[in-house]
Amino acid sequence: MKFSFSINLLSVLILAACAQQPVLKPQVALSSVSVDNHAPEQGTGLTEQKLIRAKHYMAASANPLATEAGYEILKRGGSAIDAMIAMQTTLGLVEPQSSGLGGGAFLVYWDNKAKKLTTFDARETAPKAATPELFLDENGKPMGFMKAVVGGRSVGVPGIPKLLEDVHKRYGKLPWASLFEKPITLAKQGFAVSPRMAKSIEQNLEPLQRYPQTAAYFLPDGKPLAAGTVLKNPEFARSVRLLAEKGSTPFYQGILAQNIVRAVTGAVDNPGKISMADLKNYQVIERKPVCAPYREYEVCGMGAPSSGAIALGQILGVLQNQDMKALGAENIHSWRWIGDASRIAFADRDYYVGDPAFVNVPTRAMISQTYLKPRAEEIRQSDKALETIQAGKFGKAYVQGMAIELPSTSHLVVVDKDGNVVSMTTSIENAFGSGLMANGYLLNNELTDFAFNPVGEDGKTVANSVAGGKRPRSSMAPTIVMKDGKPYMAVGSPGRQPYHRFRRSKRWWRISTGVWTFRRQFHCRICSIAAASMKSRIKPLRRIKRLHWKNWATKSKSAI
Repeated sequence: MKFSFSINLLSVLILAACAQQPVLKPQVALSSVSVDNHAPEQGTGLTEQKLIRAKHYMAASANPLATEAGYEILKRGGSAIDAMIAMQTTLGLVEPQSSGLGGGAFLVYWDNKAKKLTTFDARETAPKAATPELFLDENGKPMGFMKAVVGGRSVGVPGIPKLLEDVHKRYGKLPWASLFEKPITLAKQGFAVSPRMAKSIEQNLEPLQRYPQTAAYFLPDGKPLAAGTVLKNPEFARSVRLLAEKGSTPFYQGILAQNIVRAVTGAVDNPGKISMADLKNYQVIERKPVCAPYREYEVCGMGAPSSGAIALGQILGVLQNQDMKALGAENIHSWRWIGDASRIAFADRDYYVGDPAFVNVPTRAMISQTYLKPRAEEIRQSDKALETIQAGKFGKAYVQGMAIELPSTSHLVVVDKDGNVVSMTTSIENAFGSGLMANGYLLNNELTDFAFNPVGEDGKTVANSVAGGKRPRSSMAPTIVMKDGKPYMAVGSPGRQPYHRFRRSKRWWRISTGVWTFRRQFHCRICSIAAASMKSRIKPLRRIKRLHWKNWATKSKSAI
């Protein structure tokens, strides 16, 4: 059986997107941050998907209503960016536990006319008043994870509204105000709560009960919303209407911004530090993509403050030194190679990756064959998983941080008729974010992606420590794979489980793939992955089916 590039990349991507460090450097003994027995957003079911082929355009997201919103825009002649805006805004309404206007995103974009790949960093930022001790308790010890999450302390300055406006100014085709009709209508008239959303509410009752506004929306009369319930959100409709009429300004300087500050600082049991100045000063940053070669492909994605493309480049760079096809997909040593390559990437990530405005991230050195070839030899010299993994040495040494990412994310992909491609991962971090609502949507808890310990036991700085204005490290990995200078595959993960749990419970992946073909016979795959738990051992590749989260939806024109 061939060890296909698609399966190989998708397997690696789900590991690259994982949030937990796989190993501690042996000589550093750190107490762990308690996760309070709380898991990241959990899978809520699987449904079989058909392979989709199209010649003109395609949209794919984790919810059919959001996919339809994007498809309608594409059908009207809109660009990939136009469709993304409609999809993201709709996702914030119908899949609020995962992303929304109160969160952030990383966007990888292929401009087909300019033949240029670029990325946009809409990661949340820490308030200017935040200090390295933000997540230490009164005894100077790291707080319990959920104690830090729920409330205003964990809320970073949202990036989504600014991102939508910034990229539309550059790449939009349809009038801005025309892109929000679907989410406004759904919010006013109501939409049926999906089984996934209902299940997510059931799984997160405790944090959802904390604040009256949130409880009233998700737990009316004290009971969780049931699947199929028609849910209206007039406040969300008003916020999106304001976005359509006045752009992102009200979210950063106007009444909506004031509501955010009031919600964050007014959470009396766990207040945050966001100010109007923090919101006003927020900026989306365009960054060069991080690209790494793998066989005949170039795998490109988001660089720091995300570790996604760096980790992916490191993992594939190690695998480049082993004939994975010869080993075969059912060979346990294929997965040993992927596993140990991932552990190497995560050891390096924890010591060296952070916000590049604060940390000198050695990206080129980390994904170079000069470094990765000797690391591959470490794996080759053993016939079992390496017992310990040491982080590499790249100039200035930071120390390992205690950071826990239990992410709640969504991923969407769009290709328009002009060949432009969007691959975007969007998040509010934990399921239902901070549990706080403002303006009809949930606010993120992205600041808990920072390391809770600002320094190590030796007094050295943690690369991912908290600082005012800093962006927390992320593991989100929206990716566009290039071949012969053109997009070959757009891929990302709409949710992922911590790596160490993957290792323990032998998690497997189900893959949902849509295929889109340029009229010039160029082939582009649009993919997304979901992790799913299997009790059996990792071995039978034949068990892989085209399965995905319930409600995953792909829609295209000229399906073949």
